[in-house]
Order: sequence, then structure tokens, then C-alpha cells
Amino acid sequence: MNQNILVIGGTGKTGRRVAENLIQSGHNVRVVGRKTTPTFDWENLETYDAALKDMDRAYIVYYPDLAVPGSRDAITTLTEKALEAGLEKVVLLSGKGETEAEACEDIVANSGLNFTLVRASWFNQNFSEGTFLEFVIDGVVALPMPEAKIPFVDADDIADIVSKVIVDDAYNGQTITVTGPQKRTFKEAVDIMADAIDKPIQFVPISIDEFKEGMRKAGLPDSYIWLFGYLFKEVLGNPENQEVSRDVPKVLDRPAKDFETFAKETAATGIWD
Repeated sequence: MNQNILVIGGTGKTGRRVAENLIQSGHNVRVVGRKTTPTFDWENLETYDAALKDMDRAYIVYYPDLAVPGSRDAITTLTEKALEAGLEKVVLLSGKGETEAEACEDIVANSGLNFTLVRASWFNQNFSEGTFLEFVIDGVVALPMPEAKIPFVDADDIADIVSKVIVDDAYNGQTITVTGPQKRTFKEAVDIMADAIDKPIQFVPISIDEFKEGMRKAGLPDSYIWLFGYLFKEVLGNPENQEVSRDVPKVLDRPAKDFETFAKETAATGIWD
């Protein structure tokens, strides 16, 4: 049965892919953000009602991250309004090992809505569509936490998981943890990307303070700088976040995409040239 599905954050890494998947499956999809009609702005509660109107289900991506102050209040208000609007179910994208994100998960779980929680590790696409893209292009990737082993996950896998669980009520009430199939250090990831483009990329380990200072000099907002400091220190430093989950093959009945495949596919697009 076709559903009316709201995708909040539908121009982002996972939202765009989820919207494409659902449209291809014949569902009616409403993508909302600050520049859409109807508009949706997490900081403007008055935009929530129009976005939710006539929707059956919703995929929720909180920008910039559930860890930031204000996320709990926003998620509380959104789920209350979703229940009032008659939505059947929501899927929340959460962060693996983030205490603040888990508080938002609890809000969704206790909202009275059917729900599925999708906890994701760090995205492969941070190197191709996000913060670290310019580093790769410049040939010098300077990052903290060189000892962390990260089970990088591909946005395509996250989107495929979300696209399935949002319409399949067999996953109601479940938490799906999405990671890649192996753990990689930043240096290992950089070496894989260098091999894929057949050009040298240098990995330079730096401190978290040095990384934050570089972001500050680049003119990034304080909230963004705080977030990355938190993600490096609290999330990558948590041993639980270095565990590989088998939920992607379990739900999708296929292997999770490994970093080598991501690197080869991305190199072929020319975005790292």
C-alpha cells in the first residue's frame, strides 16, 4: 500500500537517498527543509504543523545532530504534533553511542507513535559530501583520534535500511544499528582513498584542540565546532562505537558496503579530482 511519507532533512546525505528510494517504490513523499514548500525549520515550531499535515509516516533527521542543545525540546514537540496529526509511525536517525541522542530516542519511544530507531556510525560520505571533502581534494587529511577504529557506514546502506523499516511494521519498536563491515582508522581510510584515486593523500594526526582551532579559523560557527569536538572526544573515544554491527545484512539480506567499494565508486565520479 502506498503511504504518504514525510522526509525531514530530505536534501541531506541520507534524506535525499531515502526520498529517492520511496518515490521509486511508489510512495507519496514530502521532502521538507528551510527552502521547501511547506517550509520546515527545527528552530521554528510554527513550521511543524504544515509539514506533518496529511502524512502517514515520517523519517526524522535532526540537524545538525541530536547531541546539540535544543534537540530534546524539538523532538518532543515534533512527536507530540505528529501524534496529534494522526501519523502512524516515525523513524529517527540517531547516532551510535551518543548519550544525548539516546535521550531523544527515549522521547520517540515514549511518544505513543509506532517507531523504529536507526543508530548510525560515522558516514563514509563525510569524505565525499561533507566536512572532510576539501581535505581529500587538497591531499592532506588532518584529524584527531588517530587510534580510533571506526566502522564507517555508507549512506546508501542507511537509506536502504530506513526505506525498508519505515513501511515494514515488523520493525516497530526496534533499534537497528548500522555500521560498515570492518573497522578502519582514519589513516587506513585515507590510504584506501589514495589508492582509489591513484594519488598520494597525507594523513596528519592532530589534537582535538588543533582541529577545533582550524575550524574556527575557517569561520565555522561555534555550535558546529563544539559538535565536532564532542563527536571526536565522546563518540570516537567510546569503545562501544568501535563495534561492528551485523544489522545491515540481517535487515537487507546483503552485505554492508565496505570502505574500499565506497572509495572506488566515489573516485569514479571525479569528485576527488
